[in-house]
Amino acid sequence: MSMDRPQYGEYATPEEQRARAGLPPIEAEPVVPAPAAPQPAAPQSAAPARPSAGRLITLVLLGVGLFNVLSAIPNFLNLSVTLQLSLKMFGSDAEFTNYAAAKNWGVIALVVLMAGYAATIWFSVRRMRAARSSWWVPLVGFVVTIFAVSLCMSVPMMGDPAFTELFQAPPAG
Repeated sequence: MSMDRPQYGEYATPEEQRARAGLPPIEAEPVVPAPAAPQPAAPQSAAPARPSAGRLITLVLLGVGLFNVLSAIPNFLNLSVTLQLSLKMFGSDAEFTNYAAAKNWGVIALVVLMAGYAATIWFSVRRMRAARSSWWVPLVGFVVTIFAVSLCMSVPMMGDPAFTELFQAPPAG
């Protein structure tokens, strides 16, 4: 062991610490590294990047949702006729009579459907821009929206005597 080095428990001077670490002395001027040579730019590909499968599935599901919303508009705006057809499909000869509630709740259900679709688009686009998985957003949006729309449609149905009678004693088929 050399006596010129600090022993255990002794303090080394800053110069000794820098020398031991392989650094230049404090008084020495810092060496500025030379600027790096410019790197050649990577060639741009002529073809645009292909969308991922998840993005494609998301766009297809949003397209199906748009078709669903657009095709449902006439049915919700004339909900009393739609509910009368539903009674016929259930095998009932009764007539739907809750016209005022059907008109109001049909418009409300349509607004809920459009708002749910708009929210689904918004969440899907946000996730696609963030390069995150978004294929499941239209599916969840569909389930949540259809549940809310079904609640809106059940109000005029349950307020009509033909439907309540149908659900209490289904027709023999």
